[in-house]
Amino acid sequence: MTGVREQYDSSRRAHPMIAELAALLRYRDVLVQLVGRNLKVRYKRSVLGFAWSMLAPLLTMATLSLVFTQVFRPTAPNYPLYLFPGLLLWGFFSQTTSSITAEVIGGVELWRRIFTPRTAFAIATTATGLVHLCAALVPLAVLMLVTAAPISLALVAVPIAVLCTAMFALGVGLAVASVAGHFADVGDLFQVVLGTWMYFTPIIYPREILPDAYHWVWRLNPMAYFVEAFRLPIYEAQMPSAGLLATIVAMACVALVCGWWLFTRTVDDLARRG
Repeated sequence: MTGVREQYDSSRRAHPMIAELAALLRYRDVLVQLVGRNLKVRYKRSVLGFAWSMLAPLLTMATLSLVFTQVFRPTAPNYPLYLFPGLLLWGFFSQTTSSITAEVIGGVELWRRIFTPRTAFAIATTATGLVHLCAALVPLAVLMLVTAAPISLALVAVPIAVLCTAMFALGVGLAVASVAGHFADVGDLFQVVLGTWMYFTPIIYPREILPDAYHWVWRLNPMAYFVEAFRLPIYEAQMPSAGLLATIVAMACVALVCGWWLFTRTVDDLARRG
């Protein structure tokens, strides 16, 4: 037998974060198929179908508006328009992070049979959530017209806020899924955290009603910044400040990198343990 046998050098193996990204690029068609599957599964037996993505947040907004409009009128005169953007963005964040955990854990058996990028399920779930959020922007636009809300160029900041929230949700979802894969109770605990987290975020109530001594509650709350950046162009026709935009971009990037790093480090062990 002639020739020199090439020896395996583990040091030349790409970092898991880079290897996962390369796999996603090679198998990008899988993402499209997973998004299509998610949409079909969700609306397969639904009478209202895709319209439910628009009606569900509207019903929630209508109920809360009946209860709180008079209470918060001094600080939020057009309370339905104040409330609706926050509900939409929070719903996207909470549903996406929760679904990522379920999709990742449910995909373990598939990973054992065929190769597929591990993060594809999480990214497809985030993309599916974005589709639902875009659908919900239709009744939001109608609400703006009905309430004679001013339309300004500040609305160009809305896609930035949505994209940053999606990156943040993906990062948080990957991190939670990484831990939940090893400790099953983490998924249930995260649902409790989400319920509490929402009430610490100025969604239902204006943050102006908080006493000065409690302003640290929203300053330490990442979602408060995303909600504010999303709401300002819609409710007040104001462009978010450069500082606010820089803050949400930074938080989105940090969350995504940290979540991606943790997930790619632990996902192989998750697949082996099942």
